[in-house]
Amino acid sequence: MESIVKACLNGDRSRADHPGVPVTPAELAQAASDAVLAGADAVHFHPRGADERESLQWSDVEPAVAAVRERCPGLAVGVSTRQEIEPDMDKRLALIGEWTGPDFASVNWHEEGAERVADLLVERGIGIEAGLFTPSAAQQFLAWQGPVVRVLVEALPGISPGADGVAAARAILAVLPAGYEVVVHGENDWAWPVLEWARAQGYGLRAGFEDMLTGPRGESVTDNGQLVAYLRGK
Repeated sequence: MESIVKACLNGDRSRADHPGVPVTPAELAQAASDAVLAGADAVHFHPRGADERESLQWSDVEPAVAAVRERCPGLAVGVSTRQEIEPDMDKRLALIGEWTGPDFASVNWHEEGAERVADLLVERGIGIEAGLFTPSAAQQFLAWQGPVVRVLVEALPGISPGADGVAAARAILAVLPAGYEVVVHGENDWAWPVLEWARAQGYGLRAGFEDMLTGPRGESVTDNGQLVAYLRGK
């Protein structure tokens, strides 16, 4: 089975980071379409409110998910639950408890209350991507023992321990037993080196403005589709 390629369309980036970062539902739908044409199998994005800030409110999440699904029928669509969007645990759970989609959501296992978020997503019938930034987060995830769609091994400078992105990814992977679908990716300066290594190892991959703002050799890009195309070797 061929490993999955995901597009991460925006993350916590803004138009100030890159003018091509998609924010509105229409922009996310176009970005998803560009990514699919370039070879993406699934997309992940952070929906925004009217103020262009990340949001967990279903009234903001639903239009973004619906726009992407309408533009890209059958595409697997995922969003974020990260703590920084709503730091108050009870409020975050209340917001997620109103969701009736998307297909999956990422849960960062180094965050306090990750198990509670994951349990709620399972209850809502939403798949989970377990985001593992550190080996200790991987150990916490394994202790949970719940169902997931896949595991994200995420090498982030300044957060993941290691001399470089590949070392950071290796340290997390060393904790994981076999049997999980795994996507490995880095961010910023670590992004492309980690992806080149992960591709050689046969892991799933992801690319997009959440992880990098330029091509593998520092090339300027205009949209997420170009980043996925670089990842696919086009």
